[in-house]
Amino acid sequence: MDLPIGLGDRFRRQIMRTRYPAEFKAKVALEAVKGERSLSELASRYEVHPNQIGQWRKALLAGLPEVFSEKRHRQAQDDEAEKARLYEEIGRLKVELDWLKKKATLLGS
Repeated sequence: MDLPIGLGDRFRRQIMRTRYPAEFKAKVALEAVKGERSLSELASRYEVHPNQIGQWRKALLAGLPEVFSEKRHRQAQDDEAEKARLYEEIGRLKVELDWLKKKATLLGS
């Protein structure tokens, strides 16, 4: 498909979506929350559409209460308990495997 000069690059960019790292999104969203620059200024500075910055800002503000919640702390404790349980099970299974290998060697000789 032949496009006029200059339109080919724009067309290809529209097809391929840009994926931004979480750190970049957080940085831009935090600047938007601070309000020192307008969304338009941030958009031109970071080459991101102003609507995208607005969405990142909303997501940041919606997630802030989670940072201070007890649920997050409780989840971390649950994760540690699960990790300890899994390590215990790995140890038990390793002992069983060693025992079975020993018995298999004795029966095989």
